[in-house]
Amino acid sequence: MERLKSAVPAELRRAVGEGAAADLPTTTSRLLAFFDSLPLFHQVMRELTDPELALCRKDKGRAAELKGKGNACFSRREFGEALGFYSQALRHVPTNSDGMDVNLVSAIYANRASTMHKLGLFKESLRDCDRAIAVSSNYSKAWYRKGMVKASLKNYSSAIHDLEVALSTEMTSLGKSNIEQELKLILQKQENVNEVGTSDCGSKDADVPLAEQPQKVIIDSISTPNKGRGMASINDIPPASLIHVEDPLAVIIMKSSRETHCHFCFNEAPADVVFCPLCTIPIYCSKRCQEQAVGDISCNQDTYLEYDDHATSLAKLSITSSCKSPSSKLFAEHRHECGGAHWAAVLPADIVLAGRIMARDREKRMLYGKSVASSGPNLDLVHHYDHHSPDNKLESQIYAIILLLCLQNHYRSDLSWTEDSLSQLVLLIFQIKVNSIAIVRMKSMDGGPELTVNKGVSAAEGANMCSVEQVRVAQAIYVSGSLFNHSCRPNVHAYFLSRTLVLRSTEFIKSGSPVELSYGPQAGEMHLPDRQKSLQENYYFSCQCSSCSELNLSDLVMNSFCCPQSNCLGAISESTYYRSKENFVHVSLGGSYVWKLSLPVGKDMEKVARSLLGNSGASLNIDPGCCMNCRSHIEVSSAAATSHREASKINRLKEITLLDKTLIPEALQSLKQLKKLRHPYSKVLAQAQDTIAEAFVKVGDQEQAQKHCKASIQILEKVYHPKHITIAHELIKLVSILLSLGDGASAAATFARAEAIFSLYYGSHMEKILAYMGTLKRALRCESTTGAC
Repeated sequence: MERLKSAVPAELRRAVGEGAAADLPTTTSRLLAFFDSLPLFHQVMRELTDPELALCRKDKGRAAELKGKGNACFSRREFGEALGFYSQALRHVPTNSDGMDVNLVSAIYANRASTMHKLGLFKESLRDCDRAIAVSSNYSKAWYRKGMVKASLKNYSSAIHDLEVALSTEMTSLGKSNIEQELKLILQKQENVNEVGTSDCGSKDADVPLAEQPQKVIIDSISTPNKGRGMASINDIPPASLIHVEDPLAVIIMKSSRETHCHFCFNEAPADVVFCPLCTIPIYCSKRCQEQAVGDISCNQDTYLEYDDHATSLAKLSITSSCKSPSSKLFAEHRHECGGAHWAAVLPADIVLAGRIMARDREKRMLYGKSVASSGPNLDLVHHYDHHSPDNKLESQIYAIILLLCLQNHYRSDLSWTEDSLSQLVLLIFQIKVNSIAIVRMKSMDGGPELTVNKGVSAAEGANMCSVEQVRVAQAIYVSGSLFNHSCRPNVHAYFLSRTLVLRSTEFIKSGSPVELSYGPQAGEMHLPDRQKSLQENYYFSCQCSSCSELNLSDLVMNSFCCPQSNCLGAISESTYYRSKENFVHVSLGGSYVWKLSLPVGKDMEKVARSLLGNSGASLNIDPGCCMNCRSHIEVSSAAATSHREASKINRLKEITLLDKTLIPEALQSLKQLKKLRHPYSKVLAQAQDTIAEAFVKVGDQEQAQKHCKASIQILEKVYHPKHITIAHELIKLVSILLSLGDGASAAATFARAEAIFSLYYGSHMEKILAYMGTLKRALRCESTTGAC
C-alpha cells in the first residue's frame, strides 16, 4: 500500500485528499486511470489474484511432510506437538472431491484422532474418527480408534461393535490379532462394569437457539438535533427485556483471531478444527460451520426476513423476532475469497468485509433475477467521508480499486459495474469504518486450584483469581443495530450468541426515552476527554450524551488527586474547572466546554460532590493543583510523576507468573504512597488494589487477597454504580477467593449479587456467555453439601 500511495502524483494526491464525497466519481476515475498505466499496480494485482502465486494453495506434498513430522512426535510421545502437525497437515491437504487423496486424508484424521485420544480429548477424537470413516468407510484404523475411544468412555457395547467392524475390514494378520486382543479385554470389562452411554459427539452445531423470545417492544426511529437519527421506545420497557435480535448483513474475523476462533460462529476453536476444502486460510469448529461459510447448506426461504436495500430508514421497528439473512440460500460468505487467490488473507479486515457485502449484493440480485450490473449495495448508513483525513481518503480509494478488480477477477464476465461503482464502494468502506460493530467473546481464567481446595487450606501458589476479559474476535455490519445511538451511560447492553447480535435493556426505559447502547467508551471506565477523543477518532462525532453534557462526579474524581488536608474530601484535578453562581461548571480540556453538574445518588458521593463544589455564592476559579473545596495546593506534575512511578511498581506484579512473596511488601509500600496522593475514589487506586489482590492469590494468602479485592470493589462501586456489569465481574473474583477460604456462605451471597447483575445484562443467556458461571455454581454446590470439595 505504501508503495502505491507514494507513486500517486502530488496533484492527484491533493485532489483526492481535499475532495468531498460529491467529487468521488471524478477522483476515483482519475486514480483508476493512473493505476491502469502503472506497472507497479499491475504487479500488485497479479500478486493478489494469480493462483500460481497464492500462498493459500492446498499442497499434498506439504501435507504429507507435516504428517511425517506428526508421526515422529507421536512416536516420542510428544502428543501436543503431534496434534499441531496433524492439524497443519489437514490444513494443507486437498479435500475437495476432485483432488483428494483418500488414503492420505483418512490417515491424517485417524492419526489426529489417536493423538487426541492420548490427550484425553475423547469427543474430539470421535469426531475425527467419523471424518476418517466418511472419507474411507472401510478404513480399519479409524474404526479401531473409534472403538478404543468409546471403551475409554465405558460405552462397551458400542465399542465392541466398532472393533468388530475394524476386525472385518483389517487386511493384515497382525492387525487382526491386536484387535481380537482388545475385544477380549473389553468383553471382560463389560461384564464387570456398568456401561455409560456416549453422548452425541458428532458435528458441533454452531447455531445457538434463543431460549426466550423477545417481548413485544416497539422502537421508533427518531431524529434529534444533537445526535441525528436514533431509536426511542414507544412503550415502557422493563429492565432485562430482550428487545432486539439480529444476524449480520456481513461479518469478518479479526486477523488476531484467525488461528484461535471459528471463522463462522466465532466461538473458540476446538482441538479438532476443520479447514476450508479449497484454501488454507479459515478454520472452523465443525463441518456445519465450514459448509455454511462455503455455501453447501440450503435453508428454507421462510426462515429469513426480507431485507430491502431501500427501506432501512425504518420509521418504526417492531422488534419481536429475529432479523435473519435475506435469501433462500445461506450466503456463501467465503466462496468468492478462495478461488486460488490470497487477496482476502492480505487485505485489511474492513476491506474484505466490504467485499463480502458486494458479493452478497451480487448473489441477491442473481437470486431474484435482477440485473447484476449495479453501483453496489445502497446502505442507508452514515459515512462521514468529508471528515476523514486526506491520507484515509487516498488509502480507501486505492483499496476500493484493488477490491473491485479482485472481485472482477473472481466473477469475470458474470459481474459488471456502472460508472458509480467505485464511488459507492469507497463510501461503503467508510460506512463500515463508522458503523461496524465488534463481536466480542468473554475470555475467562477458570480459577484453577482455588476452586477445589479444602476448608482452611490456602490455595496453591501460582493460582489465579477467576477473572474475565473481553476479546474482539470479529467485525460485523448490523443494519438495524446501526440505528441505535451511543451513550456513555447506555440503557441497553449488547452481546452476541455466535454471530447474532442481542440487545437487552439494563434499566427501566420510559416511553419516549432514547434507547442507546455503548460503542465502547463508558463513564466510569474512561475519563471524559478520553471518551471524547476515542469517539471522535473512531466514529467521527462529538458525544452529547447525558454523561458528556452533564458533568458526572466520576469524571471529576476517577483521575484526581486528594487534598493534602486530611479532613477534606475535595479533589484536585489536572484540568482547569470554573464554577459560577448559576451552578455551571466550566472545564478546560484543550477546548471550551460547559457542563451542568449532575449529582449522583448516594450519601458518600453527595458528600464528595459538596466538597468539590464548595458553598454556593460568588464565582470561583479553580486552577490545576487546587483543591475544589478548600483550595489547598499541590504540585500536580510532581504528584503525577510519583503516582506513575508507584503504580508501575505495583503493575510489575502482573508480569510475574511464579511470584516471590518478598516482592509484595514493596508493592504495599507503593500502595501506601498512592493512597497519600490519589483521591479515595480514584480508579488508579482501584486498579492497584486489584493487582495486589491477585498477587496475594498467587502466593496463597487468600485473607489478604480478600481484603484488597473488597477495597477495589468499594472504589469501583463509586466510580460506576453498584449494578454495573464491571462490578459483577469483580464480585466473581471475590467469590473465587472466598471459596478458597472455605467461606461458602459469603461466597454464595457474593455470587448471588453477581448473578443478579449478570441476569440484568444477559438474562437466560448468562451461562452461554459466561461459561465459568457454571464452574462456580458447581463449586458452591459442592461447598454447601459437603463442606469441602
